[in-house]
Amino acid sequence: MKDTYELTVCGVERTLPLIPIDENSAYASFVVIGDTELVERAAKELAGQIPPVDVVMTAEAKGIALAYEISRLLHMKEFIVARKSVKSYMRNPISASVHSITTQGEQHIYLDETDIQKVAGRRVCIVDDVISTGESLRAVEELAKKAGGDVVCRAAILAEGKAAERTDILFLGKLPLFERMEDGDYMPVTEDRT
Repeated sequence: MKDTYELTVCGVERTLPLIPIDENSAYASFVVIGDTELVERAAKELAGQIPPVDVVMTAEAKGIALAYEISRLLHMKEFIVARKSVKSYMRNPISASVHSITTQGEQHIYLDETDIQKVAGRRVCIVDDVISTGESLRAVEELAKKAGGDVVCRAAILAEGKAAERTDILFLGKLPLFERMEDGDYMPVTEDRT
């Protein structure tokens, strides 16, 4: 049974394991947080396409390495991370809920007043590793707007499934979803079958 997917993005090849969503479908697990080579190449490509922004923002945790490298390439002194829990140092946090394809159940993400001040009145680029259902992106955008930011760019390395049809995101490659066939193997879901 084929349980992996071969991906090439920015000239980098990776073998991704297929993770079942339910008994009939799966997604290719793309975890970029520790992949220095791919983060560097993708960040360089994305940074060259991102319009003028004041703030790069991501959700904890898989987008952190990419957001760091993009902010460095854009000559920014820092970037903003929406946290998955309220930390002891956070004052007057705001929150948004998120339902992600890779996370079970409802989660919340948070910004504290220090980060809110850094976002307020600024042009924001939201960065993530993969945009699939768009839920993580929506939650970070909700936080940015609550903080008074203007989201002018949404960027990711990959767009998964129907997200690849979106015109409001910047991405470098497409990642299919997968359907289990009668023989037990997974096949990419093609556009005309979705």
